[in-house]
Amino acid sequence: TVNTTHWQQQLNYAQLSRQSATPHHHARQAAAAARNSSIGSSAIAITDPNNPNKPPLNGVLSKKETNGDKHDPPFQQWMTIDLGGMGLKNISKELFQYGFLTTLYINHNNLTYISPEISKLRHLFLLDISGNKLSVIPPELGMLTNLRDLLLFDNMIVTLPFELGTLYQLETLGLEGNPINETIKSLLQKEGTAAVVSFLRENCQVPPPPMERDWITLENEPAGGDRADTFTLLCYNILCEKYATTQLYGYTPSWALSWDYRKDRIRREVLRYNADIVCLQEVDTSQYEEFFKDVYSKHADYDSVYWPKSRAKTMTDVERKSVDGCATFFKSSKYKLIDKQLIEFNQVALQRPDIKKTEDMFNRVITKDNIAVVTLLENKENFSRLIIVNCHIHWDPSYADVKLVQVAMLMDELDKLAQKWCDIPSKSIYNYSSPQKISTIICGDFNSTPDSGVYEFLSRGTIKQDHCDFGDHIYGSYVSEGLSHRLSLKSAYSNLEELPFTNFTPRFTGVIDYIWYSTNTLCVTGLLGGVDKEYMSKMVGFPNAHFPSDHIVILAEFRVKPPQPIQPPPQFGGLSNGGNSNSSQRRLNTQLGSKK
Repeated sequence: TVNTTHWQQQLNYAQLSRQSATPHHHARQAAAAARNSSIGSSAIAITDPNNPNKPPLNGVLSKKETNGDKHDPPFQQWMTIDLGGMGLKNISKELFQYGFLTTLYINHNNLTYISPEISKLRHLFLLDISGNKLSVIPPELGMLTNLRDLLLFDNMIVTLPFELGTLYQLETLGLEGNPINETIKSLLQKEGTAAVVSFLRENCQVPPPPMERDWITLENEPAGGDRADTFTLLCYNILCEKYATTQLYGYTPSWALSWDYRKDRIRREVLRYNADIVCLQEVDTSQYEEFFKDVYSKHADYDSVYWPKSRAKTMTDVERKSVDGCATFFKSSKYKLIDKQLIEFNQVALQRPDIKKTEDMFNRVITKDNIAVVTLLENKENFSRLIIVNCHIHWDPSYADVKLVQVAMLMDELDKLAQKWCDIPSKSIYNYSSPQKISTIICGDFNSTPDSGVYEFLSRGTIKQDHCDFGDHIYGSYVSEGLSHRLSLKSAYSNLEELPFTNFTPRFTGVIDYIWYSTNTLCVTGLLGGVDKEYMSKMVGFPNAHFPSDHIVILAEFRVKPPQPIQPPPQFGGLSNGGNSNSSQRRLNTQLGSKK
């Protein structure tokens, strides 16, 4: 007999399970416990699943019932359902609409089948299906990445779907009392749940790849438009090697998380899109110097500019190699680098007299070493100029104030740089007499969703001094006068709608990467669409076999708007013709600006 702690725990847990075969065992226990304490029970017993007087489908009690006359949002009072020991042969699919559930007992019934729709219960921590007549488990259970306990004792299960390998937080997999195959049983006995999950993950077949992402054309080129003034820009946080740990990305097979595998996928993905300008974040110094710089130069004619985060300055040469930063690549056949500048947010903060003395600045802002890499490029064919900002803003959700301050400092510094760059003589037909007249792109990982202060500030140009993202933190004039910038910016994807996500993990799925552009000088003519929805419905998070980062590529095509000619004196003979052409150009721009 096997006598490991893992197996002993398994046997103990199985014994407990067998003692809970009576109807609503857990609900009764919870009720008894509640009677002996002042805390209300989180469990609810549904005595008759066919009772028409069941709770509302979403399980949320009305405001009136929960809060009297207070106008607080409804509070979800129960998150556990116990349907155990009732002899059920089927479970209504309506149960799977209760997406808020954290615990579900459907143990000791007569179930022979579990619907794949159980995968909708994404918040489940505990699922007990012990003591039924199941011979197979739906692979969709692998979508329930929050599970800590999956109890399948005393069924007829011989094998487990490899898709359960994504249950990286699972602590107890209850399998005793099943004719389970020897490989899994032996692993469970000797090494425990984590080893079984790891075995399933590493041996899971790679799913079919997604459909290609669509290219969406937003505006056709006007007759006689200058193709030289059309360009594509790709932005991508590539997830650097040192952050890609099994602790954070436990749902990813180790081979797909390895840097050698991911590096090659990243290389191919960027080269495939062949954009004129490429802005990458989380590129570590050694990978830039020893890999990306030369590979992209050799295979796709890219010159590049790179800076690591500020901490690199205080490190030894060896340590410095693993510090990540931002790399901007541009086609050397198309663009000439006129100037480049690093913006270090902690250094900028120290130079601001009104905020450098505040406690919040020292404790919250100066301790973060995020950066932006700014380049001034000139088109070799027609000398038009572009300012490209590639930035990576602080990540932590509890530092919304810091994100806002970093972006405010970025806009202030960018204005100073652009002022300086206006003085560089130009052969272009464009008039670069003020910063607002130089075409500007600000892209990167902003770690801020579309409902954030950062998004509001960039898109509206102002933000009030008492914005909730500042909290009660003190940042000099930023919180006494509010923020403002002088560019007319828009997120490229907002011409249609922001993508469903740019970052995809079990913990967070949402849009945090953007390509902002100056609307007075540029218009968007095309966008790379989102990821295949059918494919996404079966995925728990990136990176995976097909997506080498937890972020996806975003890519937009722009056209530089024709320069506004200096109005000549009226020539009455040709008025009507010229008028028509201008009004149609205005109409075109208005249409583009109003697409949602």
